[in-house]
Amino acid sequence: MLSLPQVVDTMKKRMSMMSVYILYVSSAQALNIFSDSGLRSVYSIPSTDEGLTLHCLECPQFSFPCLLPPSPSYSPFGVPSLNEWRDLWAAWDLVSLAMIPQEMLHQKPIDLRHKCLFYIGHIPTFLDMLISNALKEPNTEPKNFIVIFERGIDPHVDDPDHCHRHSEVPEKDEDWPSLASILAFRDRVRARLTSIYDSFQTGERTMNRHLGRMLSMTFEHEGWHIETLLYMLIQRAGTGTLPPPGFTIPPWEALAEQWNAVRPPSTPTVVLGPADITLGHEDCEGDDLVPGIAEVVHGHAFGWDNESPSRVVRVNQVKMEWRPITNAEFLTFYKVNKEVGLPVSWVEMQEEIKVRTVYGPVPMDVAQHWPVLASYDALSAYAKSRGGRIPTEPELRLFFDEYEVGHSGGANTGFRCWHPVPATTGQAETRGRGSNGGVWEWTSTLFNSHEGLVPTEHFPGYSTDFFDEKHHVVLGASYATIPRLAARRTVRNFYQHNYPYPWVGARVVYDI
Repeated sequence: MLSLPQVVDTMKKRMSMMSVYILYVSSAQALNIFSDSGLRSVYSIPSTDEGLTLHCLECPQFSFPCLLPPSPSYSPFGVPSLNEWRDLWAAWDLVSLAMIPQEMLHQKPIDLRHKCLFYIGHIPTFLDMLISNALKEPNTEPKNFIVIFERGIDPHVDDPDHCHRHSEVPEKDEDWPSLASILAFRDRVRARLTSIYDSFQTGERTMNRHLGRMLSMTFEHEGWHIETLLYMLIQRAGTGTLPPPGFTIPPWEALAEQWNAVRPPSTPTVVLGPADITLGHEDCEGDDLVPGIAEVVHGHAFGWDNESPSRVVRVNQVKMEWRPITNAEFLTFYKVNKEVGLPVSWVEMQEEIKVRTVYGPVPMDVAQHWPVLASYDALSAYAKSRGGRIPTEPELRLFFDEYEVGHSGGANTGFRCWHPVPATTGQAETRGRGSNGGVWEWTSTLFNSHEGLVPTEHFPGYSTDFFDEKHHVVLGASYATIPRLAARRTVRNFYQHNYPYPWVGARVVYDI
């Protein structure tokens, strides 16, 4: 059997001799067709004429179809369908069960989070807990799982003993529930959720805003945790964590050759503003039980408490880099500023710095054009060395509104790849529009309250526990962000300024 590099080489040689039926679609349309068909492009070869591209496809163990466009009676951010849940479960099960070997279940890939087994139990426990609260029904047995698995941890990086309210987990490995008991519990909770959807179909239960929000919140919570678990596991890729089964290892050398040929932006920066921009949307949880509003579910876009209400802010004129800081750019900076520390997305092996992936570390030559993933503090230091700074939330939001194409435009989100890729924004022929390569991006805006914010009662403390002058707003989406979260314009993620593990990059902005 030929290896993938051999297949690639054969494809290149035979391109000129192939007779095939051609469907003329854009590159983004092709990726969307693949996603909707449960397929994934592993490698593609553009032809030298006719503007055609040959894709090497695989049928992976899971994929996320593109979101449908909104209409007056439908929102892609409304109540998730049961099929959407099943796609999500396939992704979660692959990451949590097929990429974590048995010997890692009681290990912590990073010190500032729980052991792996906690997250396998946390996801069904959180779902069951919110279902019970919303329906005023008893929890699924064993009820003591709530004590262990209710809530994870996000301690202060510089004072790990300081942490919000969280579950008290067992100290000894033997005191934890077994994996088998957790999975049996998971199956009962999933069956419970399925029965709720059945009850909507039969008319036994009526959908309302309160139940819709619970279903939306628990769905997105699981989506968030896929990414959280992965940025933990990548720290052990090659030394414990298994690569994702059913997803072909990328042909790194062939891809690097293509990435090296990607042209830089036509100009290094773009001028933004002055402009007024709307942040957030109208989605107040406090209205969910109000007659006349409670019944309006179809067409409504749900979000987290920190996304609402909408508010208009002013963005002054600035110059912003077209693309995020790359690994190569930060490496040059790091070599003369080692006090910023080696990003944990890198690893030094035999005096060579490599970049971590879920398949194991790859040479810097392969990943040099990817956006670098590092803490806000490290990337802010880089920006200052360039005479710039990290953009505010409104500034970055304005840039994304103008130039980011999103998942439907071919962006690297929703597991189209299991790694970043070079950014593509800034080309004249696309009027600057493109993708940032599949990373979240830091802003200098502190994560805090704003006028009209109503804290959630479904998940108390989700936002308010982190209004601590340490967390910064991050925007965008990574390659492992599910399409629903990646596509909603109002989504705001948040991390501590010195937390180095999440998949967050940054770009430089300059005051004018």
